[in-house]
Amino acid sequence: QVQLQESGPGLVKPSQTLSLTCTVSGNSITTNSYYWTWIRQPPGLGLEWMGAISYSGSTYYSPSLRSRTSISRDTSKNQITLQLRSVTPEDTAVYYCARLVGGTDGIDYWGQGTQVTVSS
Repeated sequence: QVQLQESGPGLVKPSQTLSLTCTVSGNSITTNSYYWTWIRQPPGLGLEWMGAISYSGSTYYSPSLRSRTSISRDTSKNQITLQLRSVTPEDTAVYYCARLVGGTDGIDYWGQGTQVTVSS
């Protein structure tokens, strides 16, 4: 059973950096063909794909967020990390990590999500 668990601060001040960690169990993040993805959902809006890191460590970012986003991994801890710099209240959202199956673009496992509010 694959499980993903997001963790991080629930409140971030404007202009600071939002940092979230996704801890994966039941599957190594280096397993071939899987992409570990960050997705967010602002209040009242749809899902927004932010970026991903592949089983080999390659990273991919949404063009609209590329300049502020970094995704990395710690293979020894089986964790994926998201950093979003220079946040504004518009970055308030529920943040999810998910596993995407390469070649299908389908997501088969989701974390439960974590609420992040950007406010002073």
